[in-house]
Amino acid sequence: MSQSSTPRPRHGRSARHRVLTGAGALVALVALAACTGGGGTSGSKDTGPKKPTAAGNSPKAGGGQTAGGKTSAKPSEPKKDGKKAAMRGSGTFQAGSDLQPGTYRTTGNKGLGCYWERAKDASGEVESIIANDNVTGTSYVTIEAGDKLFKSNGCNDWETIDPKAVSDAPKTEAAGDGGMFKVGLDLAPGTYKSSGPAAGSAGCYWERAKNASHDVDSIAANDNPTGPAVVTVSAQDGYFKTTGCATWKKS
Repeated sequence: MSQSSTPRPRHGRSARHRVLTGAGALVALVALAACTGGGGTSGSKDTGPKKPTAAGNSPKAGGGQTAGGKTSAKPSEPKKDGKKAAMRGSGTFQAGSDLQPGTYRTTGNKGLGCYWERAKDASGEVESIIANDNVTGTSYVTIEAGDKLFKSNGCNDWETIDPKAVSDAPKTEAAGDGGMFKVGLDLAPGTYKSSGPAAGSAGCYWERAKNASHDVDSIAANDNPTGPAVVTVSAQDGYFKTTGCATWKKS
């Protein structure tokens, strides 16, 4: 008897830029679409389930904006809890000098106004992008030793996180538009249920991720459910991502 399987993104260059093809995040692609009269990238392949899109969710100008439209990094400032942020929520940071390889977290972002990008060079071209995302709620990102730049626009400040950190009492409920939850720290492993897309959302997207690199190989499974959804988050998973869904509750 055949069994249905969870749709998974296809591998390949277009699949690596799943946010570009799925959510239209980059200003460069918005400009390209205006010139060609279409959206997305030319000749892109189906990469599996896509994150819901929202009108006007291209990178927004944030702090550190300079004359000529260029973005510069600003010194980090103390957060409300008294801890110094690792880096500001808006700026372009050079890996190895402005920030070190490691895992970083931003929280409390609203309405997909936060955009981040890992880049392999400073050309600013689409091909320089290693991974990127438009964030609502929380996001974790791992900056790797080979990265050259990290760009952040319109996000709340970033803090460093121990990738091995766990909690004695991780939560058993996840806000359906909460973004990214670290398994064992923010969310307990187990089977979770959601009623599907939240009222008024552009659609529901969930993803089980092996790590916070955000490349296509980090995705263990993902889906765009149009009705009630059930997913088992494994103790071996690194993260659980959710956007536009109703609340997830452990069953």
